Order: sequence, then C-alpha cells, then structure tokens
Amino acid sequence: METLKTIFTNWFLLGFLLGFFLCILSLVAHSKTKRELKRLKGHLSDKLEIEAEKMSEMKEKIDELKVENENLRMKINAGRVQDDYQALERELEIYARAEKGMVVNAPGFAQAWEKAKESALGELESEESGKSLPRRIFKKFFSKGGQTVDGEVVEALPSESTLSKDKEKETANSES
Repeated sequence: METLKTIFTNWFLLGFLLGFFLCILSLVAHSKTKRELKRLKGHLSDKLEIEAEKMSEMKEKIDELKVENENLRMKINAGRVQDDYQALERELEIYARAEKGMVVNAPGFAQAWEKAKESALGELESEESGKSLPRRIFKKFFSKGGQTVDGEVVEALPSESTLSKDKEKETANSES
C-alpha cells in the first residue's frame, strides 16, 4: 500500500504511468488502423483488377460490334444497290410494255405514249399484287435466245410483224 501511496503522491511517476498506458493504447489503435489499411488496399487492388478485366472485355466487345456494324452497313448499302437495280428493272419493263403498245397503235404519239405507259404500269401493278401472271417470268423463258414454241421463234416483246401474223392467224381461225 505504501507503494501505491508513493505512486499517487509522486506526480512524475503518475504522469509517466499514464503516458505509458496511453502510448500502449495508441500502439494498439495504430496496429488496428494498419490492419484496416492493409485490408482496404487488398480490396482496392481486387477491385482494380476486376475493373481492368471488365474494361478489356468491353473493349473487345466494342471492337467486335464495330466490325459487325461495318459489315451490316455494307450489307445495307449492297441491299440498296439491289433495290435500285430492281427499280430500274421495273421501270424498264414499264417502258418496254409501253413501247410495245405504241408499236401496235401509234396515230398520235404523245397521247398514245402516255396511255400505253399508264396501262403498262397498271398491268405491272396487278402482276405485283398477284392478280395476274407475271410476264417477266415468261419473257425470260421465251427470249430471243433461239427458243421456239411450235417451231416458231418466240420473242420477249413481239415486233409489229409478229403481231400482224398473230392477227392474221386469229382472223383465219375465226373465219373457218
């Protein structure tokens, strides 16, 4: 007890013990903080690794999508060209049919040309809507390539002489 009395009476020793106790508490807190910092650094490095991995995956995916986008853009442009060819083919078919109609009856060229063009357009639209058989299919089968039907050469668009022969055959058949 005497030692306690001397300790409590000696302020220097009391201050030293209190400082030593606080120093130990400080060291314990410092070690806890170091462990926490080490743990947080581990989490941070793990997070950075995961993010770097995801970023590289995203860059690869972006590169793939860019290539796919370019391919699709080229396919779309190729499709537009095909649509242009189909539109030109359709327009050519209209003009060919109108010309055929003009060859048959050409008294007044301008009026007859417009009427023939409108009727050819009407025929083509009815074929496209499915109301009649398309002549383009048969034109490809019976082109001027030397194919014959009943010993006669069949033309894609009959000429004036062919039309007059057909009319003569019809009149001969109707007279007999």
